[in-house]
Amino acid sequence: MKLLLAEDTSDLNRAITAILQHEHYEVTSVLNGTDALRSILETPFDGIILDIMMPGLSGLEVLSALRAHRITTPVLLLTAKAEVDDRVAGLDAGADDYLTKPFAMKELLARVRSMTRRNTLYADDELHFSNLTLHAESLALTAENTVRLSKKEFELMKILILNAGRPLDARFLLSHVWKSEPEASEDTVWLYVSYLKGKLRAVSGKAEITGIRSGSCTLKEL
Repeated sequence: MKLLLAEDTSDLNRAITAILQHEHYEVTSVLNGTDALRSILETPFDGIILDIMMPGLSGLEVLSALRAHRITTPVLLLTAKAEVDDRVAGLDAGADDYLTKPFAMKELLARVRSMTRRNTLYADDELHFSNLTLHAESLALTAENTVRLSKKEFELMKILILNAGRPLDARFLLSHVWKSEPEASEDTVWLYVSYLKGKLRAVSGKAEITGIRSGSCTLKEL
């Protein structure tokens, strides 16, 4: 799983990164809020860890910006004991959890596991993008018309909608849609992308999947 860590204290940043990598997480670490937001907008993550007090943009400003971009990735806030109001503001702004400094690394790992598990299980009854609606119960994709999707088509469309506007490479999609199927390959991903392109045309969706086979694909509004 891919995590973003934004913590401006260098020693703590290195320590957390090392612990997470030891637990087999792929970690992108930054030292300020500006770099954190740039990374989040450019790359899909399974979880985000934000220190509240950072140079550039604060953790709360980063959180507000990513939620404004309809990015639903779960966020864990790192806070100082005195930042009670900031913790409340963070939860109101869409944070999933917070951890007060100083903290035990075992507790951090437990919070991260819980956070990423919730993200894996995330499923609204309906997801919307442009004129598209994706229905979880019926596995239907609706715009001007309606088509039923296979389970894998639905899972792939869900990932594309949740990350709309951001390029997703085949490795990321394999790890999320086909994670329990080791025989699946990049060819599998692009085959299902071609299926979804056809389904988008069938429902007269005002969105398209762009990208090239050797690179990444992106769901964009027409």
